Amino acid sequence: MRILVVEDEKRIQDFLSRGLESAGYAVDVAGDGATATELIYSTEYDLVILDLMLPDMDGLTLLAKIRNRKVSPPVLILSARDAVDDRVRGLEHGADDYLVKPFAFVELLARARALLRRGQPLPERLQVGDLVLDCIRRKVTRGGQPIELAPKEFGILEYMMRNPGRPLSRTMIVEHVWDMDYDGLTNIVDVYIRHLRGKIDDRWPQKMIHTVRGIGYMLEAPEKPAPATAASVEEN
Repeated sequence: MRILVVEDEKRIQDFLSRGLESAGYAVDVAGDGATATELIYSTEYDLVILDLMLPDMDGLTLLAKIRNRKVSPPVLILSARDAVDDRVRGLEHGADDYLVKPFAFVELLARARALLRRGQPLPERLQVGDLVLDCIRRKVTRGGQPIELAPKEFGILEYMMRNPGRPLSRTMIVEHVWDMDYDGLTNIVDVYIRHLRGKIDDRWPQKMIHTVRGIGYMLEAPEKPAPATAASVEEN
């Protein structure tokens, strides 16, 4: 999942980016309203964390721009304005939640996860065939056997499991799992796919991750074996 942090203070930018990336999210950062507006209209975000005191515009003005989009993500305001009136105004202008600075990161993360669950009709548990991914506890099993994944591996697998049977290009995977500043080649995806195959496919005869020539990769449940016919039963 992809989160936009709109915050002009570099120290808080870095703190939020590191924490959210460690939690498995792709994070973009904007230090002013103009940059944030450009990103919001060019990228699909699952959540926006918004400071109200930006150098070039009031955060509520940016909030209005977000809400003017046909499809807009949930917005968590993060602000030093702690008066009740400020919080009420932020919520009345369309924010989904309001957290006052200074804040504990664990609380911000809990609120962000709650908004991500509320903002999208996405299940907390994904299953494709016998492969199960718990989005909240960040656990993966196949055939009941636990599988340990690194954060980026988990992010790629989650994206693929949300799009089963759909060919995903390397660029699509990079854009959903890495942040906007990632300037590596998309062949890094091939490296992580090899890692994933080693963990979720190698031990099972039926493979789930498939290469789509000329496009990228696709995750699909293995076909169930056809039921035995009467003739075949008699032959045995």
